[in-house]
Amino acid sequence: MKIRNSGKCTVVLAFLLLSSVSFADPPPGYYDDAAGLTGLELQTALHNIIDNHTYISYNAIWLAFFTTDDKPDSIVWDMYSDIPGGIPPYTYILGVNQGGSAGAEGEGYNREHSWPKSWFGGEVSPMYTDMFHIVPTDIYVNNRRGNYPYGEVSSPTWTSENGSRLGPCSYPGYSGTAFEPIDGYKGDFARNYFYMATRYLGEDGSWPGSPMSDGAVLTPWAEEMLIGWHINDPVSIKEIDRNEAVYDIQDNRNPFIDHPEYVLMVYDPTSVEGGEFQTASTVLYQNVPNPFTASTSIGFILPEATAVSITVYDISGKLVNTVIENSQLPPGYHEMIWNGKTGSGEPAASGVYFCRLSTPEGVITRRMLIMQ
Repeated sequence: MKIRNSGKCTVVLAFLLLSSVSFADPPPGYYDDAAGLTGLELQTALHNIIDNHTYISYNAIWLAFFTTDDKPDSIVWDMYSDIPGGIPPYTYILGVNQGGSAGAEGEGYNREHSWPKSWFGGEVSPMYTDMFHIVPTDIYVNNRRGNYPYGEVSSPTWTSENGSRLGPCSYPGYSGTAFEPIDGYKGDFARNYFYMATRYLGEDGSWPGSPMSDGAVLTPWAEEMLIGWHINDPVSIKEIDRNEAVYDIQDNRNPFIDHPEYVLMVYDPTSVEGGEFQTASTVLYQNVPNPFTASTSIGFILPEATAVSITVYDISGKLVNTVIENSQLPPGYHEMIWNGKTGSGEPAASGVYFCRLSTPEGVITRRMLIMQ
């Protein structure tokens, strides 16, 4: 069933989404072989961890979407039509209006290889059914995207109903036709690509490649753009939940969702090894796991040595705990653990909280969710 949205919606989608999410940590020791590594050594270790996954048939992908890409009420989570925090122009019910052809938006959804299959040689296993890059999308928008690379488009020749854009790429390094998803999902697609480049590292000898890749290796302009997308659109609850669902199917994970810091540790290792730090501003990642029950990791990047405070507030704005206060830290990636307790040592109640990272530059805030 296709549902065209009129704009009259009383459902608080964000609340429904938060209340439906489940999370489980990676198995103990899953990433042990990657500890202490950076650059190609880290990417190789991650490849060995996630290699040789269990793969399914192409037809089974329709059923997989019921757990990997489902919103409340069995609505398909289509990143080419959805509007985070807003009302999408149309929606689909899982299992209805799937497949086929379409002459316009809103007529059905299908299975998109976000890393186009022509880039790895077509219907070749296991890439052809790897769920970490296959997502449900509106048929018409998928057809418009075709096998064009992702990019940034300042002068679109066509714009979808949710604001995705097709046209000449304006990102330095590539000027051909590109497809630009909306900002709210750029990080999702970036982490899909980092996964593909790592999962198939060294297994891409026969891949035709693309404007974004030499085999499975990202081209410099694409790598730089995707790092920016990754930083500006941090890991979301949607991705965390999807990572778990795909893990249940394939027995492997996307390391760049579990550990967002791996992106810079692989692609810009000097920025986390004490060399000249390339990130121009402070970055606060989404805490992992989120939601959580007992404790959560708060990751952040500093472009230079500075004083840092991390505080936690409840939804009313009341201070719950101070994780660190005015601590002088060097440039690079850092992680702090919040044990989910108040300043007096009591477990914080279930609900929404806000993590605030403060430096002399300013304040960055991210929402966290405790589910006891």
